[in-house]
This record gives sequence, C-alpha cells and structure tokens, in this order.
Amino acid sequence: QTHLVQSGGGLVQPGGSLRLSCAASGGSFSGRVVAWFRQPPGKEREFIACVRSDGRTYYADSVKGRFTISRDNAKITSYLQLNNLKPEDTTVYYCGVGNVILSQIRRSESYTSWGQGTQVMVSS
Repeated sequence: QTHLVQSGGGLVQPGGSLRLSCAASGGSFSGRVVAWFRQPPGKEREFIACVRSDGRTYYADSVKGRFTISRDNAKITSYLQLNNLKPEDTTVYYCGVGNVILSQIRRSESYTSWGQGTQVMVSS
C-alpha cells in the first residue's frame, strides 16, 4: 500500500496563498487518481480536487478558480495550490490515491491510501 506524507499548510490571512504537498513512498501514482479532500470537525470528508493519470483535473465548485491541483509522477508528489483563501477554507486537508473510475472520483471511499492530514487556518 502506498504511504503518503503531506506537508505545507499553516496559518494565512484571508486572500493569502498556501501550497500543500503529498509525497508517496512504497508505491507510485502511475495510472492512479490523486485527490485532495478536506474534513471539517464533525463532518464528512469533502472532495476538493483530483487529477487523473492523463492529467485531467476536476474541482469542487467551492474552490474552482482558486485552487489548483497538479502531480509530478517522477517525484511521486502531488501539489494543491490554494489561492485567495477564505476563512471558510479553514480545516484539515487530506490527499488520497486510488484506482478510481470517473463516476466515483468525488467519493472518499474510492481512495485506498491517505495522507496524515494537514491543517489550514485562514484568519486575520
């Protein structure tokens, strides 16, 4: 099973930017979907974005135009660039990897490996 290690995150003012990273070890991204979710306390994990092996990207409406997902297969790393952050973006963010068909990409249950989570806090 692929082990995912996240980095990045932290405290930023509204309108600011952060970049989250998700690095894999013991596996690869080859042929697999890499996704980012976030999970507010007491709520279900929410789909943010994903990138397929062919490079196609998909986003939740709430982050479209502000967040950008990418993947570097050579480095086995995915990035989530967060721009124009809002206080409601405050929560823990997770990356996930799996062999996921298109119709299931927004479901957290579709992903078999997860990072440890990283906190993003947007506050003035």
